[in-house]
Amino acid sequence: MKIGIVCPYSWDVPGGVQFHIRDLAEHLIRLGHEVSVLAPADDDTPLPPYVVSAGRAVPVPYNGSVARLNFGFLSAARVRRWLHEGVFDVIHIHEPASPSLGLLACWAAQGPIVATFHTSNPRSRAMIAAYPILQPALEKISARIAVSEYARRTLVEHLGGDAVVIPNGVDVDFFASAEPKAEWGGRTLGFIGRIDEPRKGLPVLMAAFPEIARECPDVRLLVAGRGDEEEAVASLPPELRSRVEFLGMVSDEDKARLLRSVDVYVAPNTGGESFGIILVEALSAGAAVLASDLDAFAQVLDQGAAGELFANEDAGALAAAAVALLRDPARRAELSARGSAHVRRFDWSTVGADILAVYETVTDGASAVAADERAPLRTRLGLTRDTSA
Repeated sequence: MKIGIVCPYSWDVPGGVQFHIRDLAEHLIRLGHEVSVLAPADDDTPLPPYVVSAGRAVPVPYNGSVARLNFGFLSAARVRRWLHEGVFDVIHIHEPASPSLGLLACWAAQGPIVATFHTSNPRSRAMIAAYPILQPALEKISARIAVSEYARRTLVEHLGGDAVVIPNGVDVDFFASAEPKAEWGGRTLGFIGRIDEPRKGLPVLMAAFPEIARECPDVRLLVAGRGDEEEAVASLPPELRSRVEFLGMVSDEDKARLLRSVDVYVAPNTGGESFGIILVEALSAGAAVLASDLDAFAQVLDQGAAGELFANEDAGALAAAAVALLRDPARRAELSARGSAHVRRFDWSTVGADILAVYETVTDGASAVAADERAPLRTRLGLTRDTSA
């Protein structure tokens, strides 16, 4: 199958959507499919052979963060050329409602279109206001996927229609087989995320850290991600700042080794999360996970069975839960075992098969028998037109 995938966000700035698209493309290629990904990227960015640059992106405030998007006449021309040269059996657009390549591709594409919605934002006035502009493009979508129930709810409430929920995927074995790093061991907490993005919650963790250090005097905090490191520790007493080690941007291999090394992985995110891919990666690595009780995080962690939850933005609750886990190796081992079993449902062997089933459902030329067998799935997918003829 020839598959075209559209990435809305800049390829050279790491993020959950980009990682999902990268891993999906590589999974499909390993299965023998021909895949091309169209993504914004700076001219000097080294790209995998399956990625086509649509030009440089510009930073735009979006969903409580800053997204690097690509939009305009030049981008539209590149989208049309990519579609013309690709002759794809199916186009898979991510975040088609964002002002980026996905919307441009929706306008220009012909044939079966699958759209994945990642955003969870139950009060998006911008999405409501933009609906009249988005509607003609969105009506061309053959099937809709949401990465979580909360992303599906945002779609239903703001844009209408429905979607099948297929979570983000992870190569579970990649994280499970990583070698721990000795210097990252000991009594350690881990955090991975953009340091200077408040919704990732590092300030909450920093507010909790003095209490954690008071109760566990040998504890260290390992922080991976880009941002202003001096500003991040400015709120800590000077004597504690050396207990926070900043690793900067880390490779996928080092991320897996970090997650395998720490006693507790902490996800103190405060909002704007529709899934939580880092939680799945941490579970895959066998880490005991402590996360804020966002709805999306609670779902990933099986309502607390696969990881501990604390009250969102409550530094005291975070500290108490972290101290309890650091002092209780048996509880950490129990969470690790439960998480390792629970996370298998997010492996690409399962998620990739579900996405391929959607592609096959919307691809023209499917036999009438197969179409009949997939009728229940078609209802779940929120199909907007009949593609079985």
